Amino acid sequence: METGSATAKREGFVDSMSNKSEDQGEFKDVERDTKEDKDDVVDPNIVSWDGPNDPTNPRNWSNATKLTHVLIISLSVLYVMLATTMFAPAAPSAQREFGYKNGQVEVLTITIASLGFALGQLFIPPLSEVFGRLPVYRASAIFYIGFTIGIARSTNVAEFLIFRFLTGLSASSYLSTGGGTVADLLPKEERGVAMALFTSGPIFGPVLGPIIGGFVTQGLGWRWIFYLVIIFAGTVTVASIFLMHETDHVTILKAKAARLRKETSNPMLCAAGDRHTPIKHLLSRALTRPLRFLITSPIIFLISLYIAFNFGVTMLLFATFPTVFEQTYGWSLVRTKNGEYRAERRLILMMFVSPLFPIGLFVYGWTAQNKVHWIVPIIGTAICGPGAVIINSASQTYIVDIFGPQAGASTLAAVTFLRNLTGAFLPLAAPSLYGNLGLGWGNSVLAFVTVAFIPVPFFFYWKGQMLRERFPLKL
Repeated sequence: METGSATAKREGFVDSMSNKSEDQGEFKDVERDTKEDKDDVVDPNIVSWDGPNDPTNPRNWSNATKLTHVLIISLSVLYVMLATTMFAPAAPSAQREFGYKNGQVEVLTITIASLGFALGQLFIPPLSEVFGRLPVYRASAIFYIGFTIGIARSTNVAEFLIFRFLTGLSASSYLSTGGGTVADLLPKEERGVAMALFTSGPIFGPVLGPIIGGFVTQGLGWRWIFYLVIIFAGTVTVASIFLMHETDHVTILKAKAARLRKETSNPMLCAAGDRHTPIKHLLSRALTRPLRFLITSPIIFLISLYIAFNFGVTMLLFATFPTVFEQTYGWSLVRTKNGEYRAERRLILMMFVSPLFPIGLFVYGWTAQNKVHWIVPIIGTAICGPGAVIINSASQTYIVDIFGPQAGASTLAAVTFLRNLTGAFLPLAAPSLYGNLGLGWGNSVLAFVTVAFIPVPFFFYWKGQMLRERFPLKL
């Protein structure tokens, strides 16, 4: 068995016994070797991997195993996002069944899951950095399926809203902890494809959700939307039980250290990266991380704000779809027809496509305002799509690259918190916004705000590394 803090660091961990790291308490790039690391003295009581090719290290698993884990997480995110957006075209049908008249309540039936996503980020994903990824995923899946059954069997709008909120709360782990799992499995240079798969759920969910939801509602009724989600979620959950394993490095090494303490009768053995912090302090520190990161890191705050507004506008557009395409166009529920690695390189594509989002908003708003043929506002939303997709994917990949497995879940939790908070409440402004300004100027106001965000990726590409060094995160 190879032990020692040097080995732990070579595999991507920070030696918690380092006085410098403990005294400063600052986040450091755990995936970057330093000259000082190589000079550390080996501590025989630190349990690490059995050499660089240890098969228990998730980064040494086969490509098929890694891909399986990423696909399961991506499918979990997909069914969560489908459930969120599939209901949009069914909201009027549920309103008629439940008998309420308030238009804002109807919007909440679509968006309140996003509020659950947002609040869940404050405590669920950080737990994966204390107890490991697997227990959090499995508990989330069980609660999510149970609460979705509650939605499908709701007898009034109050029950519906409560269960809808709780599904968002329980599913919040997938939206951010998945980034931590990708960081566990792959070094930053190899994460591009995996992060694209992971972020595909938030991409395809909003695209496919309203289409599927319209067909299901028209053919089977709105409750079948959630029955189908239960079937989808149950299938993915069963697959995860048989195919997924723990990926958090510290959790794996802690289990290994516990086994070796029994086998060797050496109580001094401890896992690399285990700070021996009392569980109460570990939990309090982990549970405050997302908000601390959001407040203290300019990078996380601005990226979060950008993604949040994007997501909020997307949810707001969903809230307008029934009115625009049913009343303006007379549709029914549906109508068929080389060198050194630099994290800032993840932002290059985002820099070029970010103007697509406001352009799409302008096209959608003014063509719908002037009742141009329905295909033109559809083209406007299609122009928005790639902009929203790449902004979301590139931003999350950039953040995971910066903060790695040590804090990836918490940093994405901070981003997801603000994103879903905006997604829950910004659509509530739709009736007054479009009532006062119309579709043209209403969407133009949103487009002008997104234009103001276009310099953000350029700024981070230019000054991101300096900001990371000037505002280090404290774990």
